[in-house]
Amino acid sequence: MVHSAYDSVQVVRGCPAKVEVAGVHGSKILTGCSDCSLRIYAPASPSSTASDTSGRSAPCEKELQREPYVLERTVSAFWKKNPVAMEVSRSRDLLLSLSEWIAFHRLPNLETVAAIGKTKGANVYSWDDQRGFLCVGRQKKVGIFRFDGGREFVEVKEFGVPDVVKSMAWCGENICLGIKREYMILNSSTGALSEVFPSGRIAPPLVTPLALGDLLLGKDNIGVFVDQNGKLLQDGRICWSEAPTSVIINRPYAIARLPKYVEIRSLRAPYPLVQTVYLRDVHILLQSNGCVIATSGNSVYGLLPVPIDVQIVQLTASGDFEEALALCKLLPPEDSALRAAKEGSIHIRYGHSLFDNGNYEEAVEQFIASQVDITYVLSLYPSIILPKAMAILEPDKLPDLSDSSFLSRASSDASDELDPSSPSQFVDSDEKSMLKEKKMNHNAFMGLTKYLQKKRYGIIERAIAEVTEEVVMGAVQGSSRKPNNLSKARGSHHISSVARERASILDTALLQAMLLTGQSTGALEFLKAPNYCDLKICEEFLLEKKHHAILLELYKGNEMHRDALKLLIQLVEESNSNSSDPMDHQKFMPDMVIEYLKPICGSDPILVLEFSMHVLESCPTQTIELFLSGNIPADLVNSYLKQHAPNMQSKYLELMLSMNDSGVTPNLQNELVQIYLSEVLDWFKDLKDQQKWDEKVYSSTRKKLLSALEGILENSAESLLKRLPPDALYEEHAVLLGRMNQHQLALSLYVHKLHLPNLALTYCDRVYEAELHRASSRGNSNIYLTLLQIYLNPRSSTKEFEQKTRNMLPPQSHGNQRVVLMKAKVGRVSKKIAAIEGAEDMRSSPSSTDSGRSDCDGDEVVEEGDPIMLNNALDLLSQRWDRINGAQALRLLPRKTKLLNLLPFLEPLLKKSSEGRRNYSIIRNLRYSENLQVKEELLSQQKQGLKIDGDSMCSLCRKKIGSSVFVVYPNRKTLVHFVCFRDSQRLRY
Repeated sequence: MVHSAYDSVQVVRGCPAKVEVAGVHGSKILTGCSDCSLRIYAPASPSSTASDTSGRSAPCEKELQREPYVLERTVSAFWKKNPVAMEVSRSRDLLLSLSEWIAFHRLPNLETVAAIGKTKGANVYSWDDQRGFLCVGRQKKVGIFRFDGGREFVEVKEFGVPDVVKSMAWCGENICLGIKREYMILNSSTGALSEVFPSGRIAPPLVTPLALGDLLLGKDNIGVFVDQNGKLLQDGRICWSEAPTSVIINRPYAIARLPKYVEIRSLRAPYPLVQTVYLRDVHILLQSNGCVIATSGNSVYGLLPVPIDVQIVQLTASGDFEEALALCKLLPPEDSALRAAKEGSIHIRYGHSLFDNGNYEEAVEQFIASQVDITYVLSLYPSIILPKAMAILEPDKLPDLSDSSFLSRASSDASDELDPSSPSQFVDSDEKSMLKEKKMNHNAFMGLTKYLQKKRYGIIERAIAEVTEEVVMGAVQGSSRKPNNLSKARGSHHISSVARERASILDTALLQAMLLTGQSTGALEFLKAPNYCDLKICEEFLLEKKHHAILLELYKGNEMHRDALKLLIQLVEESNSNSSDPMDHQKFMPDMVIEYLKPICGSDPILVLEFSMHVLESCPTQTIELFLSGNIPADLVNSYLKQHAPNMQSKYLELMLSMNDSGVTPNLQNELVQIYLSEVLDWFKDLKDQQKWDEKVYSSTRKKLLSALEGILENSAESLLKRLPPDALYEEHAVLLGRMNQHQLALSLYVHKLHLPNLALTYCDRVYEAELHRASSRGNSNIYLTLLQIYLNPRSSTKEFEQKTRNMLPPQSHGNQRVVLMKAKVGRVSKKIAAIEGAEDMRSSPSSTDSGRSDCDGDEVVEEGDPIMLNNALDLLSQRWDRINGAQALRLLPRKTKLLNLLPFLEPLLKKSSEGRRNYSIIRNLRYSENLQVKEELLSQQKQGLKIDGDSMCSLCRKKIGSSVFVVYPNRKTLVHFVCFRDSQRLRY
């Protein structure tokens, strides 16, 4: 970075004597010469004011002019010895000089204010103009003086130091001393010394004060920054070309006096060289009012700062954008608009420079700082497709930094170089090929992604605010009761949608940039949140790049569930058929369809049912769970399956019944039973045609049917019973008859058709236990007596069953057709019962014996030769003796039954009866004894006496009872006069 920060102007030439010291007061230059005289120089034309072409001058130019100065006054023998140092205090109008001693003179008349005799022989001093403190180094001592505001200096303190002080400067309350070959910090209050670090080996110590009490300490050709306590600052260090003799600070630059030239460096790290001013044998270098004075021999040179805006143009033209931006901060506060415009233009140029050099992330940071519109940056990425329907605004025209009203010195080339223009200026025909090569650059799109992410928050916030404003305005207009013409007038003012257009451009570009940089996961999360992506552009882009998962999320975010599900089903089918693109590493499984359908069960159940059919067969359990978790009505699901997937209807009902028994309605249970029954009937028909039917063979469907029949309702059982064949499926007959509370006929089938007494006993137990849980337990034991009767008199029970079956059918009164149907129903049921009872007789010959005959040795044959099942009856009595009424059971048994065979029944029954009788007797005696104890206690309580003596008191009037009539309360403790008691009773009522 090399540019013109200062202009060197020889303001004084041909001084009669060598200039030893110098200073500036107003527009005049004060020089201390080797002949001990003080010469004052002033501009040749005091009334004239030099100004640059921009009409603005540097602050110092009001005092120091660019034209040559002429001698105005000479004060001979102003000092007795050649002056060593001189300084002007602007705030106090004092001239401070060190010659034989330190003296103060009042400006401009040079009246002597004070001459401090104790400073005689001093070689260095440091003046704190703000506080009025003077620190003087003399031999091996340091003295501190305070200016009292009048004409005297008061010595505050004096401290001894290890060696002669070479350089010093105030740093807050402390003083930094350069002593011999090291730097030390002196506490002005206590005199304590603390070492900082050694100075250089070549040059003497050099202390330069900075702002806020910090210091710049010289170590040969290196300047080190420390704070007021001597601790190193993390601001790096200045490396001069040579070891400087003196250094002054004129922000934003540090200026060093070197043997052959004056070197100017920036105070911003890494402290680069700014300018070199070739002035040989410079003796004095001082800073005053923003200007720099340099003396060389008999001449005085002024280093006048170039205006800041001109320096900015120079730096920008040379590509030193960071330094130009730093200088923008130094522009006057009243030019804030100009400063913002300059900074924005520089940021844009800096961003283009970084972009062209491949530093994309740094480039977008500059674009962000420039506050340029996002379309400006997106125009640098031709491969990013933007919504064409959106109105892409041109970037705002930034002010031309070459405007003559702001610049005083700049070539036309530099001015033209800084003129901002539209992106097309930077993307000319020669550079289009370069951009095309960069458009697929990964780093370029990474930079774009970060840029858009940082800009997104503000743009999306404005878009949301715009939507909110429209909603509020719509609500206000909708609730307004003003005339229609006024309402229409308000409605015609449509709120601009610029913010949403910007949001759409940004989100559409951001999605593309993220995918072009391989951020698929980030793009997926991006689409899950609210966004303004252009659907058409993003859809085409995702299809082209085959980002199917992200496309699904795009559809989902825009509530295009049908399109999303069609695509997902297609991807699942391709994955299952192994015909998917080998480049697509994602495997699409059927459960992904189920996961997608879960959130939309409540809003669109028909859509869920439609697309769930594709995965019902492959994932039945998960699909049923989907229906249950989504609270889709089971009747709706069942009807949809019945129409579109009847083969899955039973599976659905089974799974639903197993997972959520309470959610299955009786109608659905009946539907499932009908399906089972149809399958069993088809199975029965096939086996019967093949003559392989066996009543004791159970298929899986038949087992399910028997289990399902246990839970059907009574009104459904009758319709199911009509579908059963009369000569088969007896167990199904029995279960249905049981659901109709026709226990006698059901038990008859178990005993005489199925020949399964164990099932009959189990049936009785189930009915008995069910009766126990009802409110009324009346007739709990009748079911066992019914089974006992079937064992002992099968034929009479069958006739009775037929009669009860005829009476069971309810009368119909719905016209002739219903009467005919009722008669047909009675006839069919009667025929069915007869067919059931005689089915086995038709299959076997008259000479054959019953299948259970071998277990019934000794059974009697009654009524047309039907055998009684006495052994089964006795087993029933012995197993369920505690549930059967013994007297009624004995009446049913044949008279020839041996008492010995009844022993297993009568023994526990009699034991229980006698035990119960004995327990009841004990309980009666215990209660009688308790009654006697209560009576005895009552008598003892009634026999209690009460002793009355002369001290007994009435509880009401608190007087003695004496010989008066008294009343005793039931607690046998409270005594009152009869008269008091009577009065209290009257008061109560």
